[in-house]
Amino acid sequence: MATQPADNLPLFYQNLIPLQSGVHANYRTRVADKAPFLAKAHAVPVTIDEFVNAQRYYPIVFSVGDVPVPLALMGLNEGVNVFVDDSGELRGEVYVPAYVRRYPWLLARSSPEASELSLCFDPDSGLIGEFDDGDMLFDGDKPSAITNNVVKFCEDFEMSAQRTGAFVKELQALELLMDGEVSIQLESEQQPYVYRGFLMVNEEKFRELPAEQLRKLHDNGILPLVVAHLFSLQLVRDLFGRQMQQGKVPPQAAANGAANPALQTS
Repeated sequence: MATQPADNLPLFYQNLIPLQSGVHANYRTRVADKAPFLAKAHAVPVTIDEFVNAQRYYPIVFSVGDVPVPLALMGLNEGVNVFVDDSGELRGEVYVPAYVRRYPWLLARSSPEASELSLCFDPDSGLIGEFDDGDMLFDGDKPSAITNNVVKFCEDFEMSAQRTGAFVKELQALELLMDGEVSIQLESEQQPYVYRGFLMVNEEKFRELPAEQLRKLHDNGILPLVVAHLFSLQLVRDLFGRQMQQGKVPPQAAANGAANPALQTS
């Protein structure tokens, strides 16, 4: 989840420019009570530091690919998010992943040659600009307290992302990740709804790990993370139920095999 701007920007970001006092001295940031960019996102990256909170609301799975990323499922089908309405307003109390709360900010390299990360933002977000309202981003030519807080949040996120990457590498080294599949049978349907396109921990293989290996996983903090992930999978059917209630379950021909929570993230 190392963050670098490129032609293919991370999820949610439409554009990305570095924050500069000489250019953005009069810019302010607004506090948003809605996240319209989230309305059609069915899966959002989460870090291991969020597993305990996230697993109370979302199934946590892993994206497919050489570098899997933990994902909080907010829907089982592309473009479906059952936790926010079409305007991006939350439907009741729910944990909001740090990846979402970070937007429109990002620590990134301002150019391929840059050796350090710079605070960047999405100018198309509608949350940062020369507004009459909002908090100033600069105090003279110095970052304001708000900007310093943003930098700290983004730095903490990057550190958490690095720990998450190490966690996933450990799972791969132990060959614990496998292709996931969920089958949901409704009484009104002849065929089950089958969802694929994600990775999950092989619970049987996890249980068969030698005691010494389990003790090592306990000591380095990985064991409770795996347990949180496995417990969270019980929420898949609750997620499907929410889609049913909101009329967002597609016909089986479109649903079976179509859900793919793998995202291009950085």
